[in-house]
Amino acid sequence: MTHPCHTENLTALKRIEGQVRGIQKMIESGQYCVDILTQISAANSALMRVQDKVLERHLNGCVKNAMQGKSDRERQEKIDEIFVLLKRYRKG
Repeated sequence: MTHPCHTENLTALKRIEGQVRGIQKMIESGQYCVDILTQISAANSALMRVQDKVLERHLNGCVKNAMQGKSDRERQEKIDEIFVLLKRYRKG
């Protein structure tokens, strides 16, 4: 089974990495708490956008292929996997 390519998310992840480094510097230099929290919230939102894109690609690629395939076992595995992901998303 081939997995979808997620390389377009690398730019966003590198930007998020820069945001996290910036947050570290803010903490090291004793910046105002609210400013730090604002930057943490922005980084979290950016990660959620990447997560959404990876999930969308997974559903449109891996899950779609399994649903169109002949293997009942593979279809059921993907359905079970989706339930696990949904439970995980709700906890976050």
